[in-house]
Amino acid sequence: MQKKILANALRALSIDAVEQANSGHPGMPLGMADIAEVLWNDFLQHNPANPHFVNRDRFVLSNGHGSMLLYALLHLSGYDLSIEDLQSFRQLHSKTPGHPEYRVTPGVESTTGPLGQGLANAVGMALSTKILAARFNKPHFNLFTNYTYCFVGDGCLMEGISHEAASFAGNMKLNNLIVVWDDNGISIDGKLENWFQDNIPQRFLAYGWEVIEAVNGHDAAEIYAAFAKAKTNTKPTLLCCKTTIGFGTSVAGTEKAHGSPLGAEATKATKKVLEWPYAAFEIPVEIYMAWNAAHKGKKVEAAWQNLFTNYKQMYPREGVELCRRLTGELPNELADLLKNLITEFNDKLPNIATRKASHKIIETITAVLPELIGGSADLSESNATHTPYSQAIHPRNYDGNYLHYGVREFGMSAIMNGMALFGGIIPFGGTFLTFIDYARNAVRMAALMQLQVIFVLTHDSIGLGEDGPTHQPIEHLNMLRMTPNVTVWRPCDSTETVAAWSSALHHKRGPTCLSLSRQALAGIQRTEHQIENIARGGYVLVECSREPDAIIIATGSEVILAVEAAKTLQDAYDIRVVSMACVEVFKQQDIDYQENVLPSHITARIAVEAGASAIWHQVVGTMGQVIGLDHFGESAPAKDIYQAFNLTSHNVGVVTKAVIAKNRGSKINGN
Repeated sequence: MQKKILANALRALSIDAVEQANSGHPGMPLGMADIAEVLWNDFLQHNPANPHFVNRDRFVLSNGHGSMLLYALLHLSGYDLSIEDLQSFRQLHSKTPGHPEYRVTPGVESTTGPLGQGLANAVGMALSTKILAARFNKPHFNLFTNYTYCFVGDGCLMEGISHEAASFAGNMKLNNLIVVWDDNGISIDGKLENWFQDNIPQRFLAYGWEVIEAVNGHDAAEIYAAFAKAKTNTKPTLLCCKTTIGFGTSVAGTEKAHGSPLGAEATKATKKVLEWPYAAFEIPVEIYMAWNAAHKGKKVEAAWQNLFTNYKQMYPREGVELCRRLTGELPNELADLLKNLITEFNDKLPNIATRKASHKIIETITAVLPELIGGSADLSESNATHTPYSQAIHPRNYDGNYLHYGVREFGMSAIMNGMALFGGIIPFGGTFLTFIDYARNAVRMAALMQLQVIFVLTHDSIGLGEDGPTHQPIEHLNMLRMTPNVTVWRPCDSTETVAAWSSALHHKRGPTCLSLSRQALAGIQRTEHQIENIARGGYVLVECSREPDAIIIATGSEVILAVEAAKTLQDAYDIRVVSMACVEVFKQQDIDYQENVLPSHITARIAVEAGASAIWHQVVGTMGQVIGLDHFGESAPAKDIYQAFNLTSHNVGVVTKAVIAKNRGSKINGN
């Protein structure tokens, strides 16, 4: 069957779905259909019957607004995506949302839409193949041979993250990464010539890529030759495909083709140009048969499974490890190591920064957790993410466990998302907490996709000192806590840091942010019962003999201030101190536990945290008070800043007495 007819099936389904929804972006699917047809029918190794086939090629649609192209590809290829699903495009609870969503649509490898991030995800996937191949491939047993393909538009390449991701990929020589640039010269505002004149081929050559220029994106033979050449390259490859946005429409080649339904008359006219005589959503049987990849995919996976069966006989230890990693099961030894660390820290009570405690934890667990792939955005020493057991991953050795991401916070975070999406790897990456602003949307995408990605965010407060307000986070903890599916731990000492890491390693349905101190924090002695309760997010650290007159709730470096304040008040008042290391985990506990820690009838509550106060008002209520920072910091030694901003145990005591008096007065007046 002619390839043009197969490509036009993609175009027709895209037009029909956008038209029925009266919403969507037909321009890109019409323009890239010929490229997609060649890739999916002639090169892509996948199995529609099993979207999770381990050695499948990955396909990422970074220009995710063209989602109907991907849905049409999945439907025609034989995935569990029916014609009724396409007819429900962009409708409530459908399997075909406006932009591709991981976990929603079978065959969608990543949630895309925020431009450029799909490219960074693809870099992470291609890198994962290299890492796992270096670890598990053996002579005559190449388990990991897959490619990662990514479609990008001009918008993706305008976004700064494209620079970070492409530069990193070039340095890593990821020759299993093939990116297709939809060079149509149009964005939403019109012709690009007035605001985007980058020489893209030269730019990618400078990154260390191979570049195949001037590919006619509507000529199947040229497209085929370009992909074939790309697969022989020793570097990542950019295919520069010249296309016409809205191909076949009366508004082809203009911004009007980008993001609106064509309308009934224009749809009819376009299908006439495309020589597509069929009714809406009608695909002839012979076209379905030509597209369906189920038989070929079944053979591809069966061959791999046979290879893996023989591999496990030849290399049983590696086979067991790979199975464990792919299923996400943690090694049995890990629990004992973490338990021993807690015992050690609780016995010795080291006076060290929680970033230093984190360093000790990483160093300890690395030997039994090979899937833990760490890194830092050029802050390895400051983040304490690099240990004596860290082995750098680079083009001459992919069999390592540490990545030097360079000053690329956004790129690092989105690349880690790609690694988590690939599977078999638990990625973590470090930067200063304040620089999570650079990575904000990648953190959000990790949360949206519920990915196990660990962010090691050090220098978590004004306690970092002399670097001043540019580096001192104020609003960042609130921002992260307010993001759905994000878990934020702010441990107060080494013992809580172990619990935070343990939670991050066991939590597989969302990112974890570890907010760690630069300054040393004194260790606090705990009972065995208290140690067990750290994992519940919040717990009673200091109890009183009678019902509390007040409860002081604190996190991180401010917990010791609460403990000291309670001690100074103990002769006159009964004060409970609650360490709220993780608000999100505490809120997930049963209501009886929450009520036991924070009895609702005790309204004299004080929250203490060296950051924005907003989130704590819901905890302390109208009768409590928050001691926080709703302004930026200063450049000075940490001790001086804490003193200047009244973050002292003395002030905590003063405020606590005032809150007690206020609550007692309220009760008297109420009576």
